[in-house]
Amino acid sequence: MKDSIRNLLGATALALISVGGVAQAQDCPRGTLDERFCDVDGDLVADIPTDPAQWIDPDTLIFAYTPVEDPAVYRDAWVEFMDHLEAVTGKEAVIFPVQSNAAQIEAMRSGRLHISGFNTGSNPLAVNCAGFRPFTIMASDDGHFGYEMEIITYPGSGIETVEDIKGKQLAFSSPTSNSGFKAPSAILKGDYGMEADRDFEPVFSGKHDNTVLGVANKDYAAGAVANSVMQRMIARDVIKPDQVVSIYKSQTFPTTGFGTVYNLPPELQEKIKEAFFTFNWEGTALQAEFSKSNEAKFIEMNYKDFWDVIRKIDAANGVSYACE
Repeated sequence: MKDSIRNLLGATALALISVGGVAQAQDCPRGTLDERFCDVDGDLVADIPTDPAQWIDPDTLIFAYTPVEDPAVYRDAWVEFMDHLEAVTGKEAVIFPVQSNAAQIEAMRSGRLHISGFNTGSNPLAVNCAGFRPFTIMASDDGHFGYEMEIITYPGSGIETVEDIKGKQLAFSSPTSNSGFKAPSAILKGDYGMEADRDFEPVFSGKHDNTVLGVANKDYAAGAVANSVMQRMIARDVIKPDQVVSIYKSQTFPTTGFGTVYNLPPELQEKIKEAFFTFNWEGTALQAEFSKSNEAKFIEMNYKDFWDVIRKIDAANGVSYACE
């Protein structure tokens, strides 16, 4: 299927596919999950409904990648994967470029998004509120995965240490982003005794690439970003390495988690998993783009273990997973 047709169909399908099959609240173990879901096996993600009447089996599968960077670049990067997904599942598949984490979560919550990559920080919200079942992340050939949060500034800004941010402006991406807000907020408060509004002026750029560009162009004095995003932007010559200076690097966090909505038929969910794990990256646009951050394959993961540190950061920030 041609990319232009795929995008057109994606917009149409996202608007028209019915919600259908939403589980009713029931008496079951669920932990922090929304009342629509159950977690009998204790893996912290929504169980697949046992009643087939609660499944949705769309003719067209809708996929979305996390809206952290230029949508056009990432729409093109997924072309060969979408063809492979169609071949493995036997269904039409379209990619829809979402504009915000909130819109992405709401699309899955309402049954209009079936497969998705949610960024690190919005993964717990997607799991708890939208019935997201993540099962894979990208990794390097040797199995290394993840990224670090870095606080960056520009040369000559007068900022050489984290403490120098006091009294100045610090750019974040969005409130649901781990490296773009939640992790730096927890680190600044816990390690440096610094809080937004009291010690520095917080601003939100909307996306990691906006923060990187804003700092490189001296629009922001400093910014908190995912360094994997910054690395890919440097590799694409969007910015030059000498336009930014890193003054802090965090521990390694899991990167974007990919998975399905909970109420697709079990056989279809297995086919989607198969598509991820059998996709050949060699010579594809996906390889060309993500090799810039040293990613070369999909590996299996689970939310309970891989996102443990993120849930702890959320707890430190007082983040609630209650759905609104």
